[in-house]
Amino acid sequence: MAKCDEGYLCEVCGEDVAGLADSDLYLRYVIGMLDPEVLHTTPERHIRCNPSLAQYIVAEDFAPVAVEGPFDKRTLDAAFVHEREALVTRGWRRLNEVARSGIPIIEYPLPEVRDQIKAKSAGF
Repeated sequence: MAKCDEGYLCEVCGEDVAGLADSDLYLRYVIGMLDPEVLHTTPERHIRCNPSLAQYIVAEDFAPVAVEGPFDKRTLDAAFVHEREALVTRGWRRLNEVARSGIPIIEYPLPEVRDQIKAKSAGF
């Protein structure tokens, strides 16, 4: 089977990442953790298959994820955790929004991330 016929398989669990709203790859793109130039070459994962990022989504419609060990947000600086929760939760909400919108991929990122991408491409 051709790679394009397989869909997007999670590099962690091997299952299909069926929708944009479940995509760790696109969540990282939306929040500026992934350069758009490598979007097509970076492996895919379900958001929940990346618990070190998923733990920062704080929303009623997203079941909390706990991480044990050195990346457990409960052991990190409270100000950092608050900032990360705000960013990742906003990104997750944006990802859900764009999954239903049909907008072009270049418009997926949060506004401040789009500005950074534009500035970078303009050479600033």
